[in-house]
Amino acid sequence: MKIIDMHCDTIGELFSSKDGERGGTLRKNGLHVDLTRMKESGYMLQNFALFVRMRQDRDPWEQVCGLCGFYERQLEENRDMIAGVYRFSDIEENERAGRMSALLTVEEGGVCKGEPEKLRELYDRGVRMMTLTWNFPNELGWPNFRKGGTGREPETEKGLTERGRMFVALMEEMGMIPDVSHLSDKGFYDVLETAKKPFVASHSNAREICPNVRNLTDNMIRKLAERGGVMGLNFFADFLESAREGTENPGTVAAVARHARHIADTGGIGVLGLGSDFDGIDTNRELPGAQSMGRLWEAMKAEGFTERQLDDVFWRNVMRVYRDTLKR
Repeated sequence: MKIIDMHCDTIGELFSSKDGERGGTLRKNGLHVDLTRMKESGYMLQNFALFVRMRQDRDPWEQVCGLCGFYERQLEENRDMIAGVYRFSDIEENERAGRMSALLTVEEGGVCKGEPEKLRELYDRGVRMMTLTWNFPNELGWPNFRKGGTGREPETEKGLTERGRMFVALMEEMGMIPDVSHLSDKGFYDVLETAKKPFVASHSNAREICPNVRNLTDNMIRKLAERGGVMGLNFFADFLESAREGTENPGTVAAVARHARHIADTGGIGVLGLGSDFDGIDTNRELPGAQSMGRLWEAMKAEGFTERQLDDVFWRNVMRVYRDTLKR
């Protein structure tokens, strides 16, 4: 079993944690993801997100640069196990050398402050994927939920700004993948109209199965599939199943498999990948970390996926997108 996971927040958790139970290093820690468990589970590649909370961090650009420096140090300290991806051929070379690959992403396009020079600097430091928004409007576009609402109503009228469209075009030109997770419904279709290559929803599920605005509608799933993009199954319980307010929602592996079945039936097997959101979510009781990916494989097998289809979901579909979008 090979694994490519398009989204985790482990770098930010390690960067901000103190010594103690949940601390440690990228090699071994008490979080959802570390290199030791990744290696044991068969990981080929992990996307590591640099997550910045725009309205909490005093200087978002300074914060993302600090996170990037920490990531670089972690890779250097663990170069015997993992190496960064700057072009597609790096993935193949790392695998031949017996190393895992790390692909750097940014979760919150607002860190660039609308300045193309900052986007280019992130690219030069290794960023190869970026969400255009997180949960706040920024210079590039609008997030999933309608401002002033309860957080349950999708934003269908406000999408990408003109600067956002320009960023999408520039990202594609450079070899950086636009990520529409967290972007508004209108923004999704704006990216579809603007982008020429495949793009991704790195950690989003199916809204038909769980009516959370962070999930994609069936039409979005079909359009993403037609463009050759992929969406990553997110293990967060509230994106998998609705629960009554005040009741526990621990998360189940069966719910992930149900989303997988619906997405594959809606957009075809080629649109489906993994985007765990590990270390950015409350622990899913049945998928508590990198060590539990085999459990998901078995649950999806029980849902009727063949071994060939499981390989497509667990790594081949995302590899295809990287082959089509990253510089060679």
